Amino acid sequence: MPYFEPPYFPVIYVRGYAMTSGEIADTVATPYMGFNLGATKVRQTWDGKVVRHVFESPLIRLMKDYGYRDIYANGAEIAGDIPSRSVIIYRYYDTADEDLGNGKVLSIPDAARGLKDLIDRLRKQMCGNDAALLKQFRVHLVAHSMGGLVVRSFLQNDKISSARDRALVCKVFTYATPHNGIEMAGMNVPAAFGLWDMNNFNRSKMAEYLGLPKGSERVDTLGGKFDTQRFFCFVGTNHRDYTAAAGLSRKLAGEMSDGLVKIENATVDNAPRAFAYRSHSGHYGVVNSEEGYQNLVRFLFGDMRVDGVLEIEDLPLPPSVEKARKNGKQIKASYYFEATVAPRGALAYRLTERRRDTYSAILRGYDELLKLENTQRTTPRFPVLFSVFLDTRKITAGKTVVFSLELLVSSTGYTIDNKLWLDQHVEGEYLFRDTLTLRATLTAEGFNLRYLRTDENWSESAGTMAEQRDNQSYAIPLSSDKGFKGTLVLGVAKLSPLGEASKK
Repeated sequence: MPYFEPPYFPVIYVRGYAMTSGEIADTVATPYMGFNLGATKVRQTWDGKVVRHVFESPLIRLMKDYGYRDIYANGAEIAGDIPSRSVIIYRYYDTADEDLGNGKVLSIPDAARGLKDLIDRLRKQMCGNDAALLKQFRVHLVAHSMGGLVVRSFLQNDKISSARDRALVCKVFTYATPHNGIEMAGMNVPAAFGLWDMNNFNRSKMAEYLGLPKGSERVDTLGGKFDTQRFFCFVGTNHRDYTAAAGLSRKLAGEMSDGLVKIENATVDNAPRAFAYRSHSGHYGVVNSEEGYQNLVRFLFGDMRVDGVLEIEDLPLPPSVEKARKNGKQIKASYYFEATVAPRGALAYRLTERRRDTYSAILRGYDELLKLENTQRTTPRFPVLFSVFLDTRKITAGKTVVFSLELLVSSTGYTIDNKLWLDQHVEGEYLFRDTLTLRATLTAEGFNLRYLRTDENWSESAGTMAEQRDNQSYAIPLSSDKGFKGTLVLGVAKLSPLGEASKK
């Protein structure tokens, strides 16, 4: 009989949308439905040589790195005992195949009911009548694209699941899920567009199967049915390399998307998320990427979380613009905030990457940061730079987790009395840019956090101790010679095997 060793619970993979009958047939004809697909990419090393980076696939890596296995044997799914570290493929498209099913595609609510049944069957198969095992049982749900909507329908719709059913889910990780629907050429997919079930991504229909109020303007909320801090969204930012529909999809989705899903529609409200220069699927897709895998395993199995928020104190204006401001001119400006986070030793990936040149930088207006009287806000809308999960078991030396943060702040441009200011202005000029090396050491009292600005210092130096605001919050002052001032606030938490933050 299997036993459970949190956080290494069974992983259920829920694949994404298959549009045509041919795509459905191809999907059903494969045993792992895409979770086994790998990729290669090239990168340049310090000596100028170009080498290939081979990513075997999430399935293979889970097997090699964490001892997981599939549940197939002798051409069928194992009906008897299976280990707790198992990867299960939810094959909800099988019914749509004329050879294996009735040729009818399940609706999202029906697929969600099937997911509930699968979890129940898996629990009985792994636990039998053992009361202790039944109490310990949990699953991790991992989903791509529309698969994330199937998961959410199961978690949120009271007609499909109960609180007891949802309690069996430990964590959820979604790749490129259109949590707020799909927009093409700036318009949400119409509810009447039933061809190939494309209206599954219409917000009014989504609200219905997600159990949200009718007429909801946005549907990217879990509605209080599941802990958003145990729900992770991995977002692609590369629209150029998405080749579906002969490139038509990426043209209609446009920039600030993964080629199908807009960046702003790919997250759940208040849930942690990460960004990578990857497309919706394909050779450069989110699922078969090192970035996706590293976020997946750190979120599912990691024991540490770090959140970064940049509190703005001053955003200086160029001298000529400042002169115009002092002369009573009306000045308008907005700003890009770019943030890239990588753990020490990461040569081929970043945990999260929000960049101006990939249209994924955070955008904020001057007024919503520093002139609230010109807005309807009561608190500044400071940019949330990142949420990353780390694993202290991956430390190669000592007891300290080391990671870097590349942080850049720039203006999109300035207007003076509603006219774009171009004189004396160099496009792309930065107000602040530096790379910080951050070291977090767990002690009996909590974390010690040290930082070092490494653009002009060697990262091997110990750095400066960050100011501790409370037992899980640290402040790092930042400034530039141009006059930028801000405070990087880092929330650092030790996580339990079930993903809960320690109160210590």
